[in-house]
Amino acid sequence: MTTLTGRIAEITAPRTFTVREHRFAPPRAGQVLVKVDRVGICASDLGDWRTGPVDGDPPLRLGHEPVGTVHAIGEGVSGLRVGQVVTGRLVPSFADYVTAAPADIVVVPDEVDPAHALGEPLGCVVEGYRRARPAVGARTAVIGLGFMGLVMAQLLARSPTSRILGIDPREDARNAAVATGITEVLHPADPGLLPSSADLVVEASGTQAGMELATAMAAEHGVLSILGFHQAPSRAIDLRTWNWKALDVVNAHVRDSARLAEATRAALRLMAAGRLSVAPLLTHHFPLDRIDEAYRALDSKPHGFVKAVVTL
Repeated sequence: MTTLTGRIAEITAPRTFTVREHRFAPPRAGQVLVKVDRVGICASDLGDWRTGPVDGDPPLRLGHEPVGTVHAIGEGVSGLRVGQVVTGRLVPSFADYVTAAPADIVVVPDEVDPAHALGEPLGCVVEGYRRARPAVGARTAVIGLGFMGLVMAQLLARSPTSRILGIDPREDARNAAVATGITEVLHPADPGLLPSSADLVVEASGTQAGMELATAMAAEHGVLSILGFHQAPSRAIDLRTWNWKALDVVNAHVRDSARLAEATRAALRLMAAGRLSVAPLLTHHFPLDRIDEAYRALDSKPHGFVKAVVTL
């Protein structure tokens, strides 16, 4: 296989991507070359987009939520074939092609629409659900109804919990929760939110206010699961209350690639079975040459925004 020419998007200055021509090498032994079809925009990358590369550093290459097809397979790779639809945490994927290790690649089932198979964030939520261990009959609450929070709310709503409460300051986010089957939604300032009223609280906002509300709502001997990505350099934690309530606090992120891949397969099986739907949550779509608009939408969250997708 010869070298391919395609596009790659790089952050070259604050809030500025530059799309340029790039030469993609054939996969080496033990590698797979994936042709990227679309990539989800993740809030964890907002900080890099806002600030850009540090002076003297090379441009930043982002993108870790792709869906694409296997384009070429290196020597020694088995279990994959050219043309298969795949996903996974493959970086950097704001490009026409991305090279990946086979262990990071997850095959998308035929029953799942590739346009909805953004595997990495779905795997993160499923792993967070596993680690939260919702008990039968548990009273649950999800604070922050962005993409991750809404996926988690769907999982909880289909589990044997007794209550699923969605909490978000944005009315359109609460409406999105209702549209996915969550029937009980409240504003964070609603007087109906009672302290110590949830056996499991999933903090999916990534904010200081969200952490404080989660701490207040968690019942004694309950579980507080931190699913939100906290980009601030520090957070004020009410450790006294955590200690007093005897909480199990779960840092619900996943770094291990094998664990993420398995959780992603589980998420896709749920989608194939019709028990998880993300189609209503993929609300904004942009071509690669308008990727800055996608990040501006994520940053400002216009009415109705849940998740932006870049299409190639």
